[in-house]
Amino acid sequence: MKIICIGRNYADHAKELNNPVPKEPVFFLKPDTALLPKKNPFVYPSFSKDIHHEIEVVIKINRLGKHIEEKFAHKYYNEIGVGVDFTARDLQQQCKEQGMPWEKAKAFDGSAPTSQFTTIDQFNDINNLDFSIQINGETKQVGNTKDMLFNFNQIIAYVSQFFTLKIGDLIYTGTPAGVGPIQINDTIDCFIEDKKMLSFNVK
Repeated sequence: MKIICIGRNYADHAKELNNPVPKEPVFFLKPDTALLPKKNPFVYPSFSKDIHHEIEVVIKINRLGKHIEEKFAHKYYNEIGVGVDFTARDLQQQCKEQGMPWEKAKAFDGSAPTSQFTTIDQFNDINNLDFSIQINGETKQVGNTKDMLFNFNQIIAYVSQFFTLKIGDLIYTGTPAGVGPIQINDTIDCFIEDKKMLSFNVK
């Protein structure tokens, strides 16, 4: 399986990092080793001093597809969850300044804690979903899927032009404004609406 991450999919987040608002989806990949094993803490990596949280709604692909038309994209997922795209912001900045790829800042081991998945029929409208992250009980990011520049179906249609989507692939759909640093000993809780979907500690 692969993890496909959509960048700059919320205008306010693009602006807070002084990035242009994209005209088409921006994406990068994480390997399966980026998943955080269930009940494990996130271990703060020794190679960075500035790890940032980015809360995102995650969709799980449930059938094989390539060159999927947007009008059929809804047939390729029926579960969603929530995840954190951890980013070594200091490494990312160094890579950007050198014009180098920045996978090592995004795709390192454990950089994609992901919740269990729940069927989309449990929600009134997945295109109008609140989601949030709390650190030590304090809300740090709040987003709503209606504010995505590219919705779930548009993302699937676009990405599938380049990659065959396979059963079990995960798509992180972008983060809202409010990203910021985490610290060792933090407790992180992630929510869709009022339901806590994911909880782990930083060690």
